[in-house]
Amino acid sequence: MSDLSRSSTTPRSPQASPNPPKGVRWTTWLIVAGIVALIGYAVVVRPILNARAAKPAASGGRGGRGMGSGPTPVTAATARESDLTLKLVALGTVTPVRTVTVRSRVDGELQQISFTEGQMVVAGTPFAELDPRPFQVQKLQAEAQLAKDQALLENAQVDLKRFQTLLAQDSVAEQQVATQVSLVHQYTAALKVDQAQIESADLQLAYAHIITPISGRVGLRQVDQGNIVHSSDANGIAVITQLQPITVLFSIPQSAIPQVQKTFASGEVMTVVAYDRDGKTKLATGHLATIDNQIDPTTGSVKLRAEFTNEDDALFPNQFVNVELTIGSLKNATVIPGAAVQIGSSGSYVYVVKDGKTAVLREVETGATENSRVAITKGLVPGEVVVVDGVDKLRDGAAVDLVQRSTGPAPAGQKTKPAGGWGKHSPKADSTKPDSPKQD
Repeated sequence: MSDLSRSSTTPRSPQASPNPPKGVRWTTWLIVAGIVALIGYAVVVRPILNARAAKPAASGGRGGRGMGSGPTPVTAATARESDLTLKLVALGTVTPVRTVTVRSRVDGELQQISFTEGQMVVAGTPFAELDPRPFQVQKLQAEAQLAKDQALLENAQVDLKRFQTLLAQDSVAEQQVATQVSLVHQYTAALKVDQAQIESADLQLAYAHIITPISGRVGLRQVDQGNIVHSSDANGIAVITQLQPITVLFSIPQSAIPQVQKTFASGEVMTVVAYDRDGKTKLATGHLATIDNQIDPTTGSVKLRAEFTNEDDALFPNQFVNVELTIGSLKNATVIPGAAVQIGSSGSYVYVVKDGKTAVLREVETGATENSRVAITKGLVPGEVVVVDGVDKLRDGAAVDLVQRSTGPAPAGQKTKPAGGWGKHSPKADSTKPDSPKQD
């Protein structure tokens, strides 16, 4: 009895316990979680943070940091005073002055065609001919009727004289004389009708011989010889298009109308140049012929017509061309290459090179453009140097290395020469020209 009670009250040894205490289990899990967190930070989070920290240093443009600690190589140009030609560029359509569909004005068989497709024809020359015999027969009938009515008129006139003599002798009734007078008038009117029939037949004969209405180029033939043509045919015989001179229709925005109208009203010849669809090849040079009398309310633009001599047939009807209209000139403007101008949140700006070493950001106001040149109306003066290439790697106050200096595009026909100290950068140039930038 005493042995049983002793065994029931004796506590179990720790080594015999199947599960560890709860505190030990939580400590183990916390250690494992910490190790996983450290590994995740080292493998994932830290590289991302390093990349974000390095990104501003690698980014360029306005307000960015330069690449590396050394100067940024750039190409620059000198702002200079020059005249700019003010131009408007638009898309135009070549439109003939006159286009005529040649139709027959009478019905008949097409007996002869006096042209070939694509031929240049001259106004007043034979174009085509219809069978004239039906109209010749009509003329013969009208002439015969005229002869018949002429004979009746002569007989009525003889009877009228006889009746008038008898009336004087009181040998015939006055009513009979009046009737004879009316008969003479009827035959006189009949003669006029017959003469009109003859002239109508002559006109039909003239229409049977179709004459070229305008000078120009003949298109594709719409009907072949031997067919019966009618005056109601929609396609006609062929289409003639005048090519010399020829015009181009194009539109300009309504904001440009006052300046264009002012120059056009002064009588000054406004030059218009037509380029191909790509805008690279010059096709023809002409002048502004007229301005439309109203603005299109759907587009807010007005149509203009330019005229070209087109002696070399460079312009073709319904061809799309790029039109360049000269509307005036800008004298003594501060001009720089267009590549130097950048657009930011606050407007246009350029990087001005100070002492050949430092790029300073400066906001500017732009004006007219010509080709790749742009006028600066505010913020820049002639003689200052602006960065043309390498702007995307700069920040305000960044150090620069002038690899090359350019004078920028010159007006047409004007030769340019490098300014003093500008050109390809080399150690030799640095030793001979003290004002050239030093090479780091």
